[in-house]
Amino acid sequence: MGDGTPSDFATQIGARIRRLRLERGVSLSALARDAAVGKATLSGLEDGSRGNPTIETLYAIAGRLGVPIGALLPDPPHPGEKPLETIHGTAVSASLLETFSDADADTELFRLHIRPGHEQLSPAHPPGTVEYLTVFTGTARVGRPDALLTVPPGAHVSWTADVPHTYTAISDDDVYASLLIRTPRPPES
Repeated sequence: MGDGTPSDFATQIGARIRRLRLERGVSLSALARDAAVGKATLSGLEDGSRGNPTIETLYAIAGRLGVPIGALLPDPPHPGEKPLETIHGTAVSASLLETFSDADADTELFRLHIRPGHEQLSPAHPPGTVEYLTVFTGTARVGRPDALLTVPPGAHVSWTADVPHTYTAISDDDVYASLLIRTPRPPES
């Protein structure tokens, strides 16, 4: 919100970050350090006073907590309802549309907008995570920095996302796409 009042969206994200951090026995200082996020920023996110976090910040926190980014976001709406607020970053904006879980994995479906002129570097996701991108408009370059994939309109690619990976819109066209992230569930002990 532009008036300095935290949104319900930001408050819910903060509560989820705090709950996951405490469940894992991680101090605020340790999470801030390991995610390369300022301690004051993380504290402000947890108490909801910081406003909506960037997608880069959420990916860094999720990666250090060992959870999919959807674990930090409020539950998505029911099909046919308006999507959640969009999370923004320098190059990418995303809206969580739906989550699915089965015995083997958690799956998140996002609507993605990649803006030209910037690159999004996402940290590694938990081991075995795979991303699936379908581009509707524009052309994207995505994946592991050592094996980038060019995706024109109407094309689909996937890559193992348990290493740092990038998203870029090539040319001057915005990219609109769907992104499915499938994160294996850890074995139950």
